[in-house]
Amino acid sequence: MNSELSSQHVKDIGEQGLLERLQRFCPPEIIGDDAAVLETAPGQSLVVTTDVLVDGVHFSNLTTSPEDAGWRAAAANLSDLAAMGASPLGITVGLGLPGELRVSWVERLYQGMTECLQKYNTPIVGGDVVRSPVTTLAITAFGQVNHSQIIRRSAAVVGDAIVVTGVHGASHAGLELLLHPELGQDLKDAERTALIRTHQRPQPRLDVLPILWKILTPNSQLFIAGIDSSDGLADAIIQICRASGVGAVLEHRQIPVPKTFNHWLPPEQALKYALYGGEDFELVLCLPQELASALVQHLGEGAAIAGRITAGSTVILHDEQKKFPDQVLNLSQGFQHFGQ
Repeated sequence: MNSELSSQHVKDIGEQGLLERLQRFCPPEIIGDDAAVLETAPGQSLVVTTDVLVDGVHFSNLTTSPEDAGWRAAAANLSDLAAMGASPLGITVGLGLPGELRVSWVERLYQGMTECLQKYNTPIVGGDVVRSPVTTLAITAFGQVNHSQIIRRSAAVVGDAIVVTGVHGASHAGLELLLHPELGQDLKDAERTALIRTHQRPQPRLDVLPILWKILTPNSQLFIAGIDSSDGLADAIIQICRASGVGAVLEHRQIPVPKTFNHWLPPEQALKYALYGGEDFELVLCLPQELASALVQHLGEGAAIAGRITAGSTVILHDEQKKFPDQVLNLSQGFQHFGQ
């Protein structure tokens, strides 16, 4: 990148100058009107989701490069689409920027978004830019899903197995290692790098959907419940139970965590990371036991049946080995935007 251009600030080129720079990240045939027009096939539903990320809350220069911030923002929205059973069509990006912010930072942010989106053939189809005292990134993602394949939080029924599509706690562990480099002295360099990478470059589980639909084909009338675990595994299960009017039992020993936790973290801390750490972006799905077993087998290492849906409204963490007492899970230990 030209050194003169990289030293420019957003205020130097203004809104139109910045938009001109950013439009090269978008398909030229879509950009230019007041709104994007996205056609969907007959019998398909358009799914729309929006996430807002704020500097100092969701990302920080201490732990996240502009490219990684862009990747994480895109991945979070694609994960929400996956949690609904939808395939992505495109995203729009809203930016609130201080005038003193370097243009190169914004371009690097978009580069990270693009790197993530390209894996899933998802374009940036528009957006808006405004002045703001704090860097803010708002993404709206559009997806498409067949009516019979919509995944909702409210579809869990008593007897369903609870499937998690991958390990939990890795993203929070990576964040802790970034914030406190002195931690994890027993970790090998490759193990440390892998945990940090999980935090900086999460993978939305859109890959699960084709496998899920293949397994469910003989049961085309069956609706399943689901959510992503971006706010933590405990939060995901509680949200499903609240929406479905059911309870759950989560088995302590069946919660998949990274193998590296075994020689690094005490069991109590590993469990806390898995339940409340958040930002793992795995899917949490509720479906009949036989189908759940088939899904876990197809997904392979990391996926697990972590519990079952029960009558009532309480979500209980149970340890069949009785090393830990049963406990009722709640949302108070997870991240709260306006918590005291």
